[in-house]
Amino acid sequence: MASTTRDGRDPDPDATPAFSVEGLSKRFGSGADAVHAVEDVSLSVERGSIVGLLGPNGAGKTTLIKSILGTVIPDEGTVRVLGRDAADGRRGAYANVDAMLEGARNDYWRLTVRENLRYFATIGGVAPDSVADRHDRLLDRLELTERADTPVRELSRGMKQKVSLASVLAGGAELVFLDEPTLGLDVEGSRTLRREIRRLAEEEEVTVVVSSHDMQVVEDVCDRVVVMSEGSIVADDAVERLLGAVDDYRVRIASDDLSPATIADLRDRFAVADADASADPPTLAVSTDGDAAYDLFEALHAADVTLDRVDTVEPSLEDVFVRLTGAAPDASSASEPDDGAARAGRPRAATAGDDGGVQ
Repeated sequence: MASTTRDGRDPDPDATPAFSVEGLSKRFGSGADAVHAVEDVSLSVERGSIVGLLGPNGAGKTTLIKSILGTVIPDEGTVRVLGRDAADGRRGAYANVDAMLEGARNDYWRLTVRENLRYFATIGGVAPDSVADRHDRLLDRLELTERADTPVRELSRGMKQKVSLASVLAGGAELVFLDEPTLGLDVEGSRTLRREIRRLAEEEEVTVVVSSHDMQVVEDVCDRVVVMSEGSIVADDAVERLLGAVDDYRVRIASDDLSPATIADLRDRFAVADADASADPPTLAVSTDGDAAYDLFEALHAADVTLDRVDTVEPSLEDVFVRLTGAAPDASSASEPDDGAARAGRPRAATAGDDGGVQ
């Protein structure tokens, strides 16, 4: 499917993509018990873009990412990373690729924040002294400077998450994959991380793939969204185009006069999207266009409903997701087959240690 920019423009067709997959399939098991985790997926992502990868649990997202990263070997199809065929040489293909998978369990918790950055730059083939200034900038932008010499194990969950991102970026990777990057962050921490992700793409042309159940994060930072369901891609387009494809505008009202009987009557006459008679004050949301809105307000007036608050609600990425997959976003872990690969990207350690780091 075609790649697009954040405003829906088509990218330069002559530019080498950050990565591409063609006809990729992966099955786990055999015979009647085989699970088709990914089925004939083709995808190309331009450099310097931010792509959101969405899908309900078991949709194939994790298997697709690990197939691109080389930690899962697909049964069929090809993978090209930064212009190289991944099958022709893993080290060369993934030299400038990194990933933050499985939340904050990506760092050595007994090392300090700065020591982690130096360590991961080193195993990525980069002399840590040569990128010391980069590390200082990362620490500053992610608000970690004051804790730079603190062991990671002493940090809050949110700070550990930011250290994981900093470690992924420590060596100057051109392509990064981020799994639930804002998990455990407070509101301000999440905003900081979103700003840094956008800056990386806009100023340093880093390509970022974000897999998250937080629809607001994806809607805020991504140029483009790929939606998977049952192992296949069911949508791939710019965020604005996806939002524009859903004609589901709503009027949300709040009033102490919205009794259960009144709500029941309105359900019979209008497309009520949701209602909560137990809220304080009770609320009602109706899917409607301009003309039907007049009928709604006339009905509310006839029922002696005094309006405390009226809001218009535009379609969200969550609405798009539900319409495409029939499933609500779920923040729990993906229920895809276990392929035994816990790490990906540049050559790093592979299993989580008892101290929360990797061994």
